[in-house]
Amino acid sequence: MIAGLISVIVNYGGTFILVFQAARVAGLSPEQTASWVWSVSIGVGLTGLYLSWRYREPIITAWSTPAAAFLVTALAAAPYAEAIGAYMISAAAFVVLGMSGCFDRVVRLVPPGIASGLLAGILLQFGVGAFAGATIDPLLVGILFLAYVLLKRFSPRYAVVGLLALGLIFLAAQGRIDLSGLRFQLAAPVFTRPEFSLNALLSIALPLFLITLTGQYMPGMLVLRNDGFKTSASPIVTVTGLGSLIMAPFGSHAFNIAAITAAIATGHEAHEDPSKRWVAGVAAGALYVLVGVFGVTLAAVFMAFPATFIVALAGLALLGTIGGSLARAMAEPASREAALITFLASAANIKLLGVGGAFWGLVIGIVAHAALQVPRCADERSPG
Repeated sequence: MIAGLISVIVNYGGTFILVFQAARVAGLSPEQTASWVWSVSIGVGLTGLYLSWRYREPIITAWSTPAAAFLVTALAAAPYAEAIGAYMISAAAFVVLGMSGCFDRVVRLVPPGIASGLLAGILLQFGVGAFAGATIDPLLVGILFLAYVLLKRFSPRYAVVGLLALGLIFLAAQGRIDLSGLRFQLAAPVFTRPEFSLNALLSIALPLFLITLTGQYMPGMLVLRNDGFKTSASPIVTVTGLGSLIMAPFGSHAFNIAAITAAIATGHEAHEDPSKRWVAGVAAGALYVLVGVFGVTLAAVFMAFPATFIVALAGLALLGTIGGSLARAMAEPASREAALITFLASAANIKLLGVGGAFWGLVIGIVAHAALQVPRCADERSPG
């Protein structure tokens, strides 16, 4: 349950500001912005809760962070009603993709070493970020690090729980949790009638689909596979796509299986027994629904934490996952170099043609794996 809570805190505290930035660019009213918070939180919560309970695996869902970053600029060039129509087209495409079963076959084609290298590369920036904050806030980061080491030594199962509690106590004692702008307010959904245009289809719907597919669904499924979970991608893509379609008229841009925050709940730190980690998915889903009911109120609470604390908490919580991924990536000598290339390319976070680093890291890794696995002519000749 604590793993689910940390996943939610990291999501709201780390990336949700992008939603408010995009809403400001689009000129949305406070009511429309609150509806966006309501729709994406409720949708993410219900889909993640259902999928985790139905398949007994920690299937954490989240809004599409790269898509939210894309919308910060895209919403400036299109009417809001047309953007809503584009959200619906993108979501419908994911429903079709999920029902077709094609995505699951694509995921199975990725070699295990490449998948592990990809995950380690994606998460590396969070591990580095856990210590990079020491330049800005050495006391906070130092206390969190020492607490993590001591708790891992004497009570590894509850290390992250203790880290969260100690960090909140320290911040409260210093008066660094800023709740001055907090208002108690229930969110009310605001329906926007969708409009459809060729411009919105090409400038919003198509990029939104590709960015979410390559930046969220592919690494998200690899996170599940990397920790030994076997749920097919088809129901996950279908359910989240259908949820996005239903919630789009209320402002939700897209939600999907989580990648980075999912790793907090799928790894060994969530529970030693993999069969019990699904509770983290249910807990996260319930918390998302709670945030959705209270709209911007609880979102503001999560965002009130200092950025250094959020980054350090996420990085330390993911250390075990990063280490395990690197170990699996380097385990097979034959694929070690390709896995290393995947790791470095993913960590570089290449951005080309509007597509994020996870996709390019995967492409580079697969190309390297294919090239390095092809036998050379000299190797094929017999000794005689």
